[in-house]
Amino acid sequence: MAEIILEMRNITKEFPGVKALDNVNLQVEEGEIHALVGENGAGKSTLMNVLSGVYPYGSYDGDIVYKGEVCNFKEIKDSEKKGIVIIHQELALVPYMSIGENIFLGNEQGKKMAIDWNKTYSDAEGLLEVVGLQESSQTLIKDIGVGKQQLVEIAKALSKRVKLLILDEPTASLNEQESQKLLDLLLEFKKKGMTSIIISHKLNEISYVADKITIIRDGSTIETLDKKVDDFSEERIIKGMVGRDLTNRFPARENIEIGDVCFEVKNWNVYHEQFSQRKVVDNVSINVRKGEVVGISGLMGAGRTELAMSVFGKSYGTNINGQIFINGKEVKLNTVKDAIYNKLAYVSEDRKGNGLILSNPIRVNTTMARMDKISKHNVINKDEEVKVAEEYKQKLKTKCPSIEQNVGNLSGGNQQKVLLSKWMFADPDVLILDEPTRGIDVGAKYEIYCIINNLVAAGKSVIMISSELPEVLGMSDRIYVMNEGKIVGELNKEEADQELIMSCILKSSQGV
Repeated sequence: MAEIILEMRNITKEFPGVKALDNVNLQVEEGEIHALVGENGAGKSTLMNVLSGVYPYGSYDGDIVYKGEVCNFKEIKDSEKKGIVIIHQELALVPYMSIGENIFLGNEQGKKMAIDWNKTYSDAEGLLEVVGLQESSQTLIKDIGVGKQQLVEIAKALSKRVKLLILDEPTASLNEQESQKLLDLLLEFKKKGMTSIIISHKLNEISYVADKITIIRDGSTIETLDKKVDDFSEERIIKGMVGRDLTNRFPARENIEIGDVCFEVKNWNVYHEQFSQRKVVDNVSINVRKGEVVGISGLMGAGRTELAMSVFGKSYGTNINGQIFINGKEVKLNTVKDAIYNKLAYVSEDRKGNGLILSNPIRVNTTMARMDKISKHNVINKDEEVKVAEEYKQKLKTKCPSIEQNVGNLSGGNQQKVLLSKWMFADPDVLILDEPTRGIDVGAKYEIYCIINNLVAAGKSVIMISSELPEVLGMSDRIYVMNEGKIVGELNKEEADQELIMSCILKSSQGV
């Protein structure tokens, strides 16, 4: 039997008004890949922040036993000295510094007053080779994609002589190919004796890579599944996460009458914001009917987000041309304000960067898209604002102690509900949802799907962009397939499947 490398005993962590962890226990064997799963807000990241010293000794109750020794980490450097390294979901890289500089940031090579740049870059090259990243160590971080940045973070962890690697949602922003490469890399590290803890909402990836799965629900340990003896199916994991069988991942939409075309984009062209000769949306024409969910599928870089943002008041792109029709009448949406007042809403894929003000409370975020509705003579009626925020909190079942809580303190799923509240309060007729369930758990996803169904049942129209093919297939009445900035297929719900969508993409890439 393998040796226990880590034991977390009776870990309890409280924040004002919330018990985030309640006597959580975790055992990890040396050389295994151990997964932590649970709904948003279950306490997974909090537990790993306790382990890594983000939350210092004294701010929680319980014991951390690492390699047989009780550890009292007061900061991250204390855990890193022991070989415990955490890679957070939000990558901690400096865009305008090189790969080599980022790898050794805070761990500079050379003497106290002089960095040895030759050693920095040569050692970095060696680490890049280990993680399989074919880039010069002198390349700036801003010039590589998110998938490669994730590999730089792993190289950075290796530079600290990592023994226990913690990855928090490492594939949340990666495409399928990049995700597979990262998971295979973890399996390679396992062969060399490295221990890993991975947090992820992508249950198929967890089943593929993990030896054991510990399920956390509402801040408590529910159970640990062992691949050698237990059922590792997605259905079994979901049951542990949500406390019940979730037989249908996508709620049925019944007796919803799809009406006339209410929003149409014709011959739409958009050029890149920085490289003005590069066309990112190429002569695209799409439409959506009242009461209809239209999916837009495609690989990362297909131009889906560029299409959505450029339509939404030209908030992305240059040299934009084409026509937009609402209820058969051509409209000019030159600003975001124009789009909002023409009953169009765009729920950004980047809720933290572009959708919400994290340092502001739920109350403010809920109403900020249409503050005119809760104000008079440019003075906000706070009582009305509170009433609206409470209403949407109840309607969307947002879990929070109070609408005065800052959005940055909410789980990902609840942040997404606040973002949806913001745009639902704007009362649009057409909502463009860009990756509406990215980075949230299966239970919260189901709740978001129910909200979408309620919207179309009320006569609204939804355009949903998603990189998850099962989600597109499960929720859409009709699907457009995009590739290289063009529409390469239009499929009805009855005929669409994963193979047909991928076939449209591959045929267009080959010029068929």
